[in-house]
Amino acid sequence: MLTAFAIVTDGLVYAAYLFLVAVGLTLIFGVMKILNVTHGSFYAFGAYGAATAAGIWFDRGLPDAGGFLFMVLMAMAIGLVLGMVLERGILRLVYGRDEVVVVLVTYAAFLILEDVITFIWGPRSYAAYQPMVAAGSIDVGELTLSNYDIGLVVLAAAVAIIGRWALKYTRYGRLLTVVIFDRETAAAYGINVKLVYTVTFLIGAMLGALGGALMAPKISVTLGIGVEVIVLAFAVVAIGGMGSVEGALIGALIVGLARAAAVHIAPQLELFVIYAVMALVLGFRPYGLFSQIQPRKI
Repeated sequence: MLTAFAIVTDGLVYAAYLFLVAVGLTLIFGVMKILNVTHGSFYAFGAYGAATAAGIWFDRGLPDAGGFLFMVLMAMAIGLVLGMVLERGILRLVYGRDEVVVVLVTYAAFLILEDVITFIWGPRSYAAYQPMVAAGSIDVGELTLSNYDIGLVVLAAAVAIIGRWALKYTRYGRLLTVVIFDRETAAAYGINVKLVYTVTFLIGAMLGALGGALMAPKISVTLGIGVEVIVLAFAVVAIGGMGSVEGALIGALIVGLARAAAVHIAPQLELFVIYAVMALVLGFRPYGLFSQIQPRKI
């Protein structure tokens, strides 16, 4: 019973982390049909920015709560600027090109940004543990749960609810839905598709950086973290269905719980189980669990 409870709690925490990273990736793909490899860079820059902000804030002995907010704002500001540079400086030049070409462009940009990280922060690792220590922990039965992890799950749930509400009930959300369904029809009805692309890419970039900032207190911020996370995010999005926020949530839950079960029961299968689940789902649903119906064009 204790093991089952540990699997559920660990699985929910890991799923929250995966969802916060993958939701921006699936949003960009749904609207722009771009498999954005630079999403891993947004995550890495967010984590490095948060670690830098933590150093600036906590070295001065300022209040803990303000430090966490400073980390998040710093990371999202970096995501905004980086997203603007990439979208306006590179991606707008390849809109309408073959999807393989666009993927290669984002991959090239990702490699360049890895070198930019080395140039700015160097090869050393950084830690931003202060918010997690300050949050403390609670005892639930025989388990000790971190309040920071509980907050991470609550925040992921809030992002999922707000994201769904925004897509369903706001004007911009309805515009996004039209563009996702058919960009040519959207343009014919007077929707500024290029503006929608830019805004969507910036939102996705800030969500990726937010994921990095929230995970910075739990990990060692070091070179290569963007590579690891982009592979996991692709697995989550592939399971849930490209372009679906609900799919990203369900995909993150499946991967999170499966990984937690493997860690507690058969640790040697930790990575294998993630991709085994993905292969199994894609075997029955090649476009993911929540793949969207595509219009038939004549």
